[in-house]
Amino acid sequence: MAEPIIQLKNITKVYKVGDIETTVLKGVSLTVYKGDFIAIMGASGSGKTTLMNIIGCLDTPTSGEYYLLGKDVSKLDDDQLAEIRNKYIGFVFQQFFLIPYLTALENVLVPAIYSGESIKQKEKRAVELLQLLGIGDKKDNKPSQLSGGQQQRVAIARALINDPELILADEPTGALDSKTAKDIMEIFVNLNKKGKTIILITHDPQVASYSKKIIKIQDGKLIV
Repeated sequence: MAEPIIQLKNITKVYKVGDIETTVLKGVSLTVYKGDFIAIMGASGSGKTTLMNIIGCLDTPTSGEYYLLGKDVSKLDDDQLAEIRNKYIGFVFQQFFLIPYLTALENVLVPAIYSGESIKQKEKRAVELLQLLGIGDKKDNKPSQLSGGQQQRVAIARALINDPELILADEPTGALDSKTAKDIMEIFVNLNKKGKTIILITHDPQVASYSKKIIKIQDGKLIV
């Protein structure tokens, strides 16, 4: 059996506002192996965004253990989490989060600036990724000069620039029309076929159907 990329063990997350405590995650355990393509489905308020934030090292659990590539990341500080995110995780979000005054190519290169590797080498890789995703001719365009689907392709290239172990996609088709959404999901399928591990957060059963395994989250608990 391959080594797991992710191991969540009895993860809880409690938010406290004044005297009021709200438990959003209630003992979540999950193992993800290299090459998995998992969709986590849940309604608004189910805890899926909180779970995504913890998996993506954007937040830490209140209790429980989170091992990423065998390293316990559940108690790391903000700087250590930022380093982990940059090195091992590629993010794709619903709203793209491209920097408006940068070109497509420059947006793809943003994570590379913090990687410590040669930008020249990374620039060659960025051009290759944009070509692979069918928008090589748009590398000098600003986000405002791109369609929604083209912007999401730039975001996917940005997620791949540091060759991460894990791609975390949060409602990646939520701002797209149905045909463009299908095209974007086919890109994820092909990335998975090439060995990328993908966790997809969605509320849409049609989007989830592209994954190899669907896990539902309800009231802060996983229903496998």
